[in-house]
Amino acid sequence: MPLRTVVFLDYQNIYSTAREVFGDAGPRPGQVDPMRLAALLVSRSRDHRVLSGVRVYRGQPDSLRQGVAYSANRRQTTRWEQAGCTVVTRTLRYPRGSTDAKGVGKGLDVALAVDFLLMAVDKGYDRAILMSTDTDLKPALEAVANLPGSERAPMCEVAAWSSEAPRSRRLSIPSRKIWCHWLDENDYRQVRDPTSYRPRKRRPPA
Repeated sequence: MPLRTVVFLDYQNIYSTAREVFGDAGPRPGQVDPMRLAALLVSRSRDHRVLSGVRVYRGQPDSLRQGVAYSANRRQTTRWEQAGCTVVTRTLRYPRGSTDAKGVGKGLDVALAVDFLLMAVDKGYDRAILMSTDTDLKPALEAVANLPGSERAPMCEVAAWSSEAPRSRRLSIPSRKIWCHWLDENDYRQVRDPTSYRPRKRRPPA
C-alpha cells in the first residue's frame, strides 16, 4: 500500500527564504506553485507514496488597507484551491495608527502546528513533510516525531531550500533524526511560478 503523504507549506517562509537563497532574478522571485512543489517532494521520497493532501498556510492582506494586494492574494489562493490545495489564511495585522505599513502574519504558525499534530493523532496521514524554517514549529514537529505506536504510526519529515552556504537552514529536533528533503536552485526553477496575479488595469475607452 502506498503511504499517504500530506505536505504542509508555510508559504511566506518558503517565499522569503527562496528570495534569500536564490536571489531576486526573474519575474515574481520566490513565488512557487504549491502543487508542483508537493509533487516534487513526494517523487523524491525513498519509499512508495501517494500525495494525499497539500496544505498551504499564508497571510491575507486587509481588503481596505491593501486592496490590490488583497485581490492578487485571492486570485492566487483560488488558483491553488482549484488545483486541489487546502489553503488556510489569516488576515495580516497592521501597526495601530499607520495607514501605509505592511501587515504581518500572526497565528499561522499556531494553525499549522495544530493541524500537523491533530492530523497525526487522527491518522490523517502516514507521512508528513513540513516545509518551513520557522523554529516556532519545532514543538509540533517534536510531538509528532515522539508519538507512540507501531511501525505504521505517522512519521514526519522536513524540507528546505539548499544554498551554497556552508550550512543551510532546516528544522531539526534534538531527540530524533528527521529526514530533510533538500531542494536546490534547479528544483526551485521547476516549481517557481512567474504568474502575476495582480488585477489588470482597465484601459480607458478610446
